[in-house]
Amino acid sequence: MPVTSVVKDSEALSLTVHAEFPVKVSRLWDAYLDARQLEKFWGPVEYPATFTRHDATPGGRSNYHMTSPEGEEFHGYWIWNEVVEHKFFEVSDGFAHADGTPNPDLPLNRMVFSFDPTPEGSKLTITAVFDSAEDLEQVVAMGMIDG
Repeated sequence: MPVTSVVKDSEALSLTVHAEFPVKVSRLWDAYLDARQLEKFWGPVEYPATFTRHDATPGGRSNYHMTSPEGEEFHGYWIWNEVVEHKFFEVSDGFAHADGTPNPDLPLNRMVFSFDPTPEGSKLTITAVFDSAEDLEQVVAMGMIDG
């Protein structure tokens, strides 16, 4: 993903990623809603993602894992809260156990993916909002800014 900036806001308990793409919003939107396309760019390059479920509709669920270079799997999930086609979608984003059940020992956050047209293509803004400063700092320490 061609990231242009990552902003950590400790007061707002948020982490915001800005990325720009040389494609229309509709093309970028389609890539996020198609699990096979999303796997090509979700997470760090060294930790490829595999989506085993991707129900991109309010009330839907996505299950995925990222695999480390050593073969270790790190599981996560999204619960889809709201979807406005070609504009934004909101998910509850959490860590999971290997069986897909939520891991309550790790932070949960709310992520909003906003899609905006630009003269060169489109801009994606992903804002993750956490319940506490501790939760934000924990995911930063786990590498969320680099990923």
